[in-house]
Amino acid sequence: MAKLNINGKTRDLKVEDDTPLLWVIREQVGLTGTKYGCGVAQCGACTVHIGGVAMRSCSVPVAAAAGKDIVTIEGLASADGKLHPVQAAWIAEDVPQCGYCQSGQIMAAAALLKDKPNPTDEDINGITNICRCGTYVRIRRAIHRAATNRT
Repeated sequence: MAKLNINGKTRDLKVEDDTPLLWVIREQVGLTGTKYGCGVAQCGACTVHIGGVAMRSCSVPVAAAAGKDIVTIEGLASADGKLHPVQAAWIAEDVPQCGYCQSGQIMAAAALLKDKPNPTDEDINGITNICRCGTYVRIRRAIHRAATNRT
């Protein structure tokens, strides 16, 4: 049994402590915006915030996330539905091509901006999430747009 706070809601879930958080989010809770990409924490499609830190949920056991605030892409917008500045910038810059990696990219970018409100291109290049479509130029533009709130 695990008690998880996901997007501001506490949930008591019957899962093994070593179950990857990704599968709990997707299969037990039904939030499918967080994607499975590689299963070994390399691609970043499964990025969520755990205790305010961007982490790859495919490699985080439920036991390590218990008692911490977990935010998924579905919980990034404000309670009134206003998009997070990164989400709005993503739309404005027409970032997605196939879109599969985008929730993880957005979560990584939001965490970067929390730590570095005015990131350099080098800071942005430090995001190691993979976009197989290669939309990195648009991703960088969107992060700069979000940083200056030009959404």
